Amino acid sequence: MSPQAPAKSTRLSIGGMSCAGCVATVEGALRGVPGVVAANVNFAEHTALVQGEADVATLVAAVRAAGYDAAQLKSAADEQEKEAAELRHYRALLRKSVVAGAIGAPLFVMGIAGAMPMPGGNGLWFWWPVCIASLLVLYYSGGRFYSGAWQSFRNHNANMDTLIALGTGAAWLYSTAILLYPQLVPAQARHVYFEAAVIIIALINFGSALEMRARGKTSQAIKRLIGLQPRTARVVRDGVEQDVPIDSVGLDETLRVRPGEKLPVDGVVIDGQSSVDESMLTGEPMPVNKVAGSAVTGGTLNVSGSFLYRATRIGEDTALARIIALVRQAQNSKPAIGRLVDRIAAVFVPGVLIIALLTFMAWLNFGPAPQASYTLVTTMTVLIIACPCALGLATPISIMVGVGRAAEQGILIRNGDALQRAGDLSCVVLDKTGTVTMGKPAVIAVHTADGWSQAQIVDYAAAVERGSEHPLAAAILQEAQRRGGVVLDSDNFSALAGHGAAAEVQGRRVMCGSARYLQGAGVETQVFAGLQAQLSAQAATPVYLAVDGVAVGLLAVADPVKADAAAAVRMMHAQGLQVVLLTGDVRATAEAVAAQLGIDQVIAEVLPQDKAQHVARLQQAGAVVGMVGDGINDAPALARADVGFAIGTGTDVAIESADVTLMGGALRGVVDAIDISRATVRNIQQNLFGAFIYNALGIPVAAGVLYPSWGILLDPVLAGAAMALSSVTVVSNANRLRWYKVRSLAP
Repeated sequence: MSPQAPAKSTRLSIGGMSCAGCVATVEGALRGVPGVVAANVNFAEHTALVQGEADVATLVAAVRAAGYDAAQLKSAADEQEKEAAELRHYRALLRKSVVAGAIGAPLFVMGIAGAMPMPGGNGLWFWWPVCIASLLVLYYSGGRFYSGAWQSFRNHNANMDTLIALGTGAAWLYSTAILLYPQLVPAQARHVYFEAAVIIIALINFGSALEMRARGKTSQAIKRLIGLQPRTARVVRDGVEQDVPIDSVGLDETLRVRPGEKLPVDGVVIDGQSSVDESMLTGEPMPVNKVAGSAVTGGTLNVSGSFLYRATRIGEDTALARIIALVRQAQNSKPAIGRLVDRIAAVFVPGVLIIALLTFMAWLNFGPAPQASYTLVTTMTVLIIACPCALGLATPISIMVGVGRAAEQGILIRNGDALQRAGDLSCVVLDKTGTVTMGKPAVIAVHTADGWSQAQIVDYAAAVERGSEHPLAAAILQEAQRRGGVVLDSDNFSALAGHGAAAEVQGRRVMCGSARYLQGAGVETQVFAGLQAQLSAQAATPVYLAVDGVAVGLLAVADPVKADAAAAVRMMHAQGLQVVLLTGDVRATAEAVAAQLGIDQVIAEVLPQDKAQHVARLQQAGAVVGMVGDGINDAPALARADVGFAIGTGTDVAIESADVTLMGGALRGVVDAIDISRATVRNIQQNLFGAFIYNALGIPVAAGVLYPSWGILLDPVLAGAAMALSSVTVVSNANRLRWYKVRSLAP
């Protein structure tokens, strides 16, 4: 297994983005760079994933030319610096919120209590210090909004900073004008809004801090994956064991792993044995026994025993590094619904500015006296309450958490489209060998004639088959080793390809093979004729044994179904899915396996090149098809399906052709992936519904549609609080996916 990330990709940290409208601007700047094939900006993580041949310096320059900042994220140190910078920014937001709140809260309380003097005459001694203090607050606590708005203006864009800067700036300028020229408006309109501007800045900074803290929790899955890799490795050089930084481990070096340690890189065991916990990578809870020749994966935990192993993959080539790259790629990708929202968000702020202008004109021309005050309040409230952040976060924040949660279950989702489509599947097509079954024939039963023991039958059969390369022969030899017997010597071996073999064992002529093979040599097999129905039901192949011309035993060899296969199929049915078995095996065997598992439909005796055509036929019949396979011959069908699921224990070609990789190789991963997909899409829909409803109701109310009938106007301070909370609500809802539990499969 070796999941692979795109060969040419650059990950950037993006600074200065304030809302979803910024996403389209940054993506447009990156896509305009020659050599860029694709660029996806993740507003939830403030990163960009760029694919193509463009160099980093050119990409960074393009982002900065668009009015934002950028830096490459390449190493763990870069990630740590990004986290440290975000922590510093979080603390700065809290400080700015406290400073603004310390000035604004007393003013707000005095206003409610009616204790503030009028802005004129003897009240000027109070209001001029408030004016100056509020200006300092706007500079210190709100400076980022004004600089961001200016940068957007210079680049012919508009974003959330534009709305906040216009709203609070207009409030402060209007209030200052009232102090300077009170005669410009009637006495009843001489109201100032210094406290509103300051408290709005405090609330938005506080909301941004809460949002940032919540967003940080969405990347916990990636952080846990990164934390799996130890920083040092114990290598054996010139016969001496020494601890070295993991970056200095070379290919083919010998490493020692002791009990309780994590494996630093991928490799193959060369001496010793142990049990290794691979649950963080595969989702499988039981430790796996490792002996000489076993493959081991970096990041897994050595439970017991000590062993030496040879490094076969290091650095970015390890399975863990590729998994992290795949998860990040998926988290930065956008499903169809996300791309639609991005297009809406790109025109959202200009739309709000138009609504604010219409509100201004309507109240100025048709509003009741004092028009100036009503016009300012309603226009400012429209600008403040509009929140493109919630809209922009709705999809990427859920994708980040959903993909991360899937990775923790051993499910690697390559892109957002696959995550969205998996929940829409109506039909799942299963390959048989290696997918539904173990992919390794094994002896499942031994039947004997009178006077013979099972041990004798297995020993004689193994003695004959030791000279054969047939898969059934390997199963018989494995059964002999499992029973602890010694494989007997044989002479005068002969074989008839595809039918059987014969040899001299302990001076006796022993034949092992099909009934036709034995019958051709004059051996009567009717003694075992009554077992045929039982063997067919088990999808088993009978291997007959004859000694000196007499049939004495029958070994039933089958490719056992996986332990969780039947429960997984039942759960697929519970999910409303049709289940189809697609195999090149003979129909009798395929139908026997399908009967064991309760599979709805069997398509058997299919040539490898025709599998994709059968998937296409199901799609043409109206089904949304998921294909599950593990072999090279499954790759075209995996690519043709609406969602391809590759068994992680299969071939690299199958994994590269699939949208979803099941690291553990168990079929329950398909059920879990579909469950997580549906939960994630539900979460996105909840977020989008909340964001759209918030804006659909909030903006008209802010514009004053309730005033003519009920005399209700929304206070700008409440608008600021609602705006701050809307983003926090979306992020908090997405974080619920972190605790989403996949349904257990009943045995």
